[in-house]
Amino acid sequence: MSFRILTAQAKPRGRVLAAIAASALLAGATVSAQAQAPAPGAPAPKAAPKAAPKAAPKAPAHQAPQAQQAPAAQQPPAEQQVQLIYQPWTKFCMKGQDANAKQVCFTGKDGRIESGQPVVAAVIIEPEGEPNKLLRVTLPLGMQLVHGTRIIVDQNTPLQSPYVICFANGCMSDYQVTPELLASMKKGQNLIVQAINANGAPLTLALPLAEFAKAYDGPPTDPKVFEESQKKLQEELQKRAAEARQKLESAAPSNPAAK
Repeated sequence: MSFRILTAQAKPRGRVLAAIAASALLAGATVSAQAQAPAPGAPAPKAAPKAAPKAAPKAPAHQAPQAQQAPAAQQPPAEQQVQLIYQPWTKFCMKGQDANAKQVCFTGKDGRIESGQPVVAAVIIEPEGEPNKLLRVTLPLGMQLVHGTRIIVDQNTPLQSPYVICFANGCMSDYQVTPELLASMKKGQNLIVQAINANGAPLTLALPLAEFAKAYDGPPTDPKVFEESQKKLQEELQKRAAEARQKLESAAPSNPAAK
């Protein structure tokens, strides 16, 4: 996960906190070719002008003119499918530098494309002594904000929530963590996050829940150990991306006539 400051409810300070605060602020602005979504606010393409109909030959008085063919119905956009590489569920608990600062725990996970850019993230934010817990999901820019997001744990009842804020790296949507939602996440297989992109196509992304209960109920992760694992993961992702580019370049046929 790309752990950064993501919530205005918990504003602890310090170098370590700034490096590992929470896992829902996306590092990639878009999912590039995977998402195929134009930037928000981009003007919709203008429809091509209709060609002038050709004059039909005059029919005899006893013959009815042929009916005009109805235009074909527009097909809805196909649902997007994105292949992701997942980080494990990870838990951090920390305090700010203020004398009266309360501890805040973050348990989160994200999914990335092969280039290393996060595409979806979810984190439970749990301030010490507060009865309310927050599940924050983050998606890249390029979503239709009016629809908000929707989450589903396996086959349970879907929950829907509006976006609460957008930064340069993504848009966030918050859900109240009820005892029922928490129990279903601990027992479930997948947390499904859904949204609508700028093209109007539905986007469905799954975050596996296999290790969620162990991470949530277990001790916090050592920040130094986590940072080291993140460094190794990023190096591996960069290596895989370079290898994929090299394969594409070597597989591209040379065609001098196409100059």
